Parts: sequence; structure tokens; C-alpha cells
Amino acid sequence: MTQTFDHIAGHPALHRCVRAQAQAMIQAYGMNPRLASIFATQQRWLMAHIGLALHFRREADDYRKQLTAARFIDVIRENSVASRNTADAFLKEMLHYNFIEHLPATQDGRIRPIQPTVNTLETVAGWMMAHLHTLDSLDGANRLATFLERPDALARVQPLVADGLISSSPVREPRQTFSLFTWLNNGGVVMDWLISGVDPDHAGLAEIPTGVVSIGDFAKWLKLSRTHLARKLRDAEDLGSVGWLGQRGNSVMWVSGDFYREYMTAQAVKLAIIDAAIVKAFDSPAGS
Repeated sequence: MTQTFDHIAGHPALHRCVRAQAQAMIQAYGMNPRLASIFATQQRWLMAHIGLALHFRREADDYRKQLTAARFIDVIRENSVASRNTADAFLKEMLHYNFIEHLPATQDGRIRPIQPTVNTLETVAGWMMAHLHTLDSLDGANRLATFLERPDALARVQPLVADGLISSSPVREPRQTFSLFTWLNNGGVVMDWLISGVDPDHAGLAEIPTGVVSIGDFAKWLKLSRTHLARKLRDAEDLGSVGWLGQRGNSVMWVSGDFYREYMTAQAVKLAIIDAAIVKAFDSPAGS
């Protein structure tokens, strides 16, 4: 049975499972910060999913249906994810860091297909598996085992996840504080880091302590400008979403109960989309 948003959001184990998921995301970021950062801002995250879906839905025997820069930019614009210039700059960055690569020229020399590299696909698979593990932890099903048993699992599931993300209003239009961080470079990692240090037993507090003490250490680990991060945190502080138990920047940071619930709601939305994709991809209940 598919886990709906309501089932996931209301599950008593959600807080502990999502905290473990946040810790897994932090670990993945530490292993490959530049690649993991692709998934750490909303716009880049959506562009990456669109590109991957185009790759998996390509038709190898029809060069006109390969993933190309032109097709990618057209779909990005059709879905109002980014401008042509932003999408083009994103592709060039992905090529520069070898996250995607050109395929051999087609019979039409003007068309240069592209594809994600093996390292990129492994990272995406890791992202998917972390979320499947969370879903399994909530209901004891075996999505992750099913995913690992199928060599074509990522190719089957990811495009459906991309469809769900692109068509989801809560994903495209996040709540106030969540939106503040989704447009910050590595903002998703910032939120994961904050939540990874929260004791789920404190989830009901108005001001929930995190594990963050030093903005400087936090910014250095994230490879962000301390000034830029501090400015965003001050914006969040002005909203009442974060604060300090003592002196600003030199004591334990807290997140508000409202912000914590925004984060949990966003995770529940994403998990429900992924679960629906798993069920549709394998045309069977997740636990079968």
C-alpha cells in the first residue's frame, strides 16, 4: 500500500526516521560536497531531476530523442523552473565538473547528446536509497531491497519522481522559512544540518535546540561565505524561525517549532512522491 502524505506526516516515527535521513544526507555531502550541492538548492535540484528524467527516457536508436542541451533547456523553460541562461549555465557547470559528459557525435553533427557520468548516477542512487530506507523504516516494507534487486530500478523510478516533484505545488511553492533556505547555496544542506542535531523528543518545543554552536565552523564545513550564511540566518531569525540560547553566534542555535514542522512537512511531501513512484514503477504494492 502506498504511503500517502497524511500517513507519513502523521507517523509517530517520522521525526526519528527523518533525522536519520538528514544525517545520511550530511554524510553524503561530506563525501562529495560539490556533487551533493546539486541537490541542495531547490532550483538546481529540480533542474537535475529534469535532466535525469530526460536521460532515462531517451531513445537510444533515435538521436532526436536523446538528452541534449536544447531539449533540456526547453523542458526547464516549459516547467518554469529557470531561465534559458540559468539552465545553460547549469549545464556548463555540470560539464566542467564532469557530472555530465558528451556522447559521440550523432549522424547530425549539430546535435551533441549528453549523459550523466557513472559517479553522478551513483550519487543519485544513494539519494534515492536514503529516502527508500526512511519509507521502509516507517512501515517495515522492502522498497529498498526491491530497488537494489533491479538493475534498472533507478531508470524506472527517477523519472516518475521527477514528474511528481515538478507537478507538486508544495514542492514548487514551499513555506516561508523553508523557501528562505531553498534559494541559498547549499540551503538544503543547511536545513539538514540543523535538523540532524535535533532531539526528536524535543519536537514539541517552541524553541528546539540544534547541534549548531559556531556560525564560522558551520560555514567552513559547508564551504559557504560566513557573511552570506550569517545574513540568511539573520533573515530567518527576523522571521522567528531560528535563534540562540545565549549570545548570537556563540551559543546553541534553536529552530522554531513552526520551522521544524515546515521541514517535516516538506520531507513528508517528498517521501510520498517517491513512494508513489516506486509503486508505479514496479506496478505492485511497495511491500510485496
